[in-house]
Amino acid sequence: MSVAPNGKHILIVDDYKDALDIWSIYLQSVGFRVSTAIDGASAIAKAKSLRPDLMVLDLELPGISGFDVARTLRADAGTKDIPLIAATGYSHMRQLTFAREVGFDAVVVKPCDPDMLLLEIERLLGDDLGAIQPGNEDVEARHKNG
Repeated sequence: MSVAPNGKHILIVDDYKDALDIWSIYLQSVGFRVSTAIDGASAIAKAKSLRPDLMVLDLELPGISGFDVARTLRADAGTKDIPLIAATGYSHMRQLTFAREVGFDAVVVKPCDPDMLLLEIERLLGDDLGAIQPGNEDVEARHKNG
């Protein structure tokens, strides 16, 4: 794990190892600290113990669904303010709307390009660009040009 210059920590939750690996490697490469979980129960436990700055959460998880994880986190005083991004392979409007209703701040449809995920993360975390490593001209240019 690399340590982000701004200290931003992201918890990625997905039962699909390739998604965890791709997003973890990419987000670490731009300077975020990343932890992972593969199911709903461990997502809740890690959210409570690690207190990440943001979570990316698959909706279809074994055991406790991503929807139920979001409900649980929103009901807990210690985790209710963690920004949540739902990641789903489904693009049905009903499911996307329900994700917002249970407490997700944003939804990305998989497969999701890592750059698009990064844009959502940055939008939710605000204008703090300290997580972007100097020398990553592609990402820095995108911020300057909107």
